[in-house]
Amino acid sequence: MSTVTITAQDINKLRQATGAGMMDCRKALTETNGDFEAAIDWLRKQGQKVAAKRSDREAKEGVVIAQTTADHKSGIIVCVSCETDFVSKNQDFVAFVKSIADAAINNDVKSADELKDAEVGGAKVSDLINDKLAAIGEKIDLTKFERVDAPFVASYIHGENRIGVLVGLDKEADEVGKNIAMQIAALSPVAVDADSVPADVVTREKSLIMDMMKEDPKMAGKPDEMLSKIAEGKLGAFFKEQTLTAQAYVKDAGKSVADYLKESGGVKVIDFKRVALG
Repeated sequence: MSTVTITAQDINKLRQATGAGMMDCRKALTETNGDFEAAIDWLRKQGQKVAAKRSDREAKEGVVIAQTTADHKSGIIVCVSCETDFVSKNQDFVAFVKSIADAAINNDVKSADELKDAEVGGAKVSDLINDKLAAIGEKIDLTKFERVDAPFVASYIHGENRIGVLVGLDKEADEVGKNIAMQIAALSPVAVDADSVPADVVTREKSLIMDMMKEDPKMAGKPDEMLSKIAEGKLGAFFKEQTLTAQAYVKDAGKSVADYLKESGGVKVIDFKRVALG
């Protein structure tokens, strides 16, 4: 097999295309006898090896992007994680994650798997993430994806792309949507209201209350039936603290979120999603 001369221009072209280091690009071109596309594949394979080696590393940093379609009928949240805030605060990395979020919107994706198969500039998102991993040398992955569809969807990003929120409303109400999204970012409710709390969450909370009462000397000797009724009452406090409409409104603690929604023309929250790093 003939040996192809690898020039500095070849290396730079590959480096610009993949973001990989100069020495890695030289080796990729050498290993593939100068075949540019094969060199890209070689680097991706190397990136996959890096990913495997770093599978036990914790990626608690990253970037969260929340955005809606132009008509506000749908919204998505994308979280691409990394290991250090040095990477997460880099504007190139933020722009990289924004391009992935744009791909989610432009391709109307419904899941993380769909998004990984979507394309940005002719390349699959999964391949672009792998290229970025190889270039940066940190564990990087698309770790969270959420979507909300409603008559009107508002989005909110809090704390330097650390928390993203989507709120689905029953009608157009941009300011209300933003305020409710800020509420969700701050207090992280588990559901819209008591009726929409998942059954397993209610069961777990009631079980926890029961266990705590059984350990309380003042409750010693009381029958389980009585303890169960007391636990039902204590669940009310849980619903008040953990469900959106029952929470105190962050901008006016003298009223509940339900009060604020009523005063705002009877707007109803249909759904919400909250994604936070860590």
